[in-house]
Amino acid sequence: MTEATHTAVFPVRDYDLAATLGSGQAFRWEGREDGWHGVVGSRPVRLLAEGGCLKAFSHTPQIEWGWLTEYLQTGLNLGAVLATFPADGPLGRAVAACRGLRLLRQEPWECLASFILSSTKQIVQIRQIVALLCERFGDSLAVARGSSPVYSFPSAARLAGVSEADLRACKMGFRAPYLRETAAAVASGQVDLQALSGRSLEGARAELVRLPGVGPKIADCVLLFAYGFPAAFPVDVWILKALQELYFPKRRMSAARLRRFSETHFGPNAGYAQQYLFHYMRTQIR
Repeated sequence: MTEATHTAVFPVRDYDLAATLGSGQAFRWEGREDGWHGVVGSRPVRLLAEGGCLKAFSHTPQIEWGWLTEYLQTGLNLGAVLATFPADGPLGRAVAACRGLRLLRQEPWECLASFILSSTKQIVQIRQIVALLCERFGDSLAVARGSSPVYSFPSAARLAGVSEADLRACKMGFRAPYLRETAAAVASGQVDLQALSGRSLEGARAELVRLPGVGPKIADCVLLFAYGFPAAFPVDVWILKALQELYFPKRRMSAARLRRFSETHFGPNAGYAQQYLFHYMRTQIR
């Protein structure tokens, strides 16, 4: 029988925990002096990068830690992914500045709901909205005595039964009816999120954009960060800025032409390239 533990150590190579958790993929992580505090599913966890390892700490004993290694994608061969990138200067500089950045593998409903709330918002604002949503409609989770309360992400069924006014009270504004209607579609089985992993990229995207508040950019975020479709390439204002300034600095390109460029230039792991460019623009260029 496997013995339950409160801590685990995962040897890693080329893993930048701060870049990964702070790069706008997920919105429930907070960096503190003693590491990164967050929630994966219904499990509060603290993570620390130290000495070529990731260390995980849980208040409750864990019989196995596969849920965390899957989420963090610790087993991925990052070098093999980077080897598929085109050999161009802008992407090379982004990789050099952000090397070790990984893509997380999130739970689909939380990822979808979070990115519906992300529309036209900055990362710090999205985190605030998500925190309020969890505090008011999630379940209280076990934490160490004296620690701040921690909550699960509310289920689709829970949010489908919440009034639009109560959602707006979480400071999500016009996104409230979109979240509520999408929650109802998921809770009723009108959309089967688990089944999307077996679809083609195009088929899964077509299913997602049928949902209220979900356009191509949000759909591609979910396909990349929750389902691991490596060619999904979310295009937002940061990526349009990156493509224009880094690849076409002397020629003004339309958004449509930049999107067409992104569809062919970055190869089979275009989604990884997108995240490097996104984080590079936000942290190094602006």
